Amino acid sequence: MAKKLLQHGVLCLLLVPVLAPFIWMVSTSLKPAEEIFGAPLRLIPQQLAAAENYGRALFDVPMLSFMLNGLIVVLGILVIQVTVALFAGYALAKLTFRGRDLFFGLVLLALCIPIQVPALPLYLVLAELRLLNTYFALILPFMFSAFAIFLFRQFFKGYPEEVLQAARLDGMTEFEIVLRLILPGARPAIAAFSVFSIVAHWNDLYWPLIAITSMERATPPLGMVLFRDSALSADYGALTAGAVIITVPLLVLFVLAQRQFVRGITMTGLK
Repeated sequence: MAKKLLQHGVLCLLLVPVLAPFIWMVSTSLKPAEEIFGAPLRLIPQQLAAAENYGRALFDVPMLSFMLNGLIVVLGILVIQVTVALFAGYALAKLTFRGRDLFFGLVLLALCIPIQVPALPLYLVLAELRLLNTYFALILPFMFSAFAIFLFRQFFKGYPEEVLQAARLDGMTEFEIVLRLILPGARPAIAAFSVFSIVAHWNDLYWPLIAITSMERATPPLGMVLFRDSALSADYGALTAGAVIITVPLLVLFVLAQRQFVRGITMTGLK
């Protein structure tokens, strides 16, 4: 009992520096301007200005439009990534073909290449095709996820070979096997990867900052950067309120997918 209390105590202490910035962000979003930098600093505001701060964050700038853009982009990326990784991961895990090991090696190599490496060639191609400032420009670099292929391959490695052989004897094609047998059982892996993908691309600032130059297609992080060109540039209460608004959907997503997320990670061997 004492050991468990000690472990939980240490975890709580380690949790403090992680949660402190988010707690202070929420606190700042509730304060009027004169209290944000007033002395002494207080975590709990003496006067609440939540309605004013959140109202300006939502309606003085197109925050809802930013979030809609972000939703379209992350869902578009996720659907394509999962579709590609589902079939590629199954092929690498359960099919035998020439060049399979080489292909898997290329997948592992791709895991080591950051987005900054192909960013310039992609930008030049999109500029030449006049596709900048579009949803396609935001989705294109992330259509194929080496991490998703690796994750699904690890998950499918544990699928019983006897079930697949029985399905083939019954006349099912490999395409039908993936859709009717593999896909229903792959929900934990899909949920785990979905959390990784949505969080990464919802929070991504690097590529939208390159591919998007107007507020019409700005994603939430880029929209926060564009605040500096608006009337809210020095309104830290509204700015932190905007930060809270774009953070809450990620927290809700993780809470809803927590069980499947943990199960998917443990079943794929990524510990």
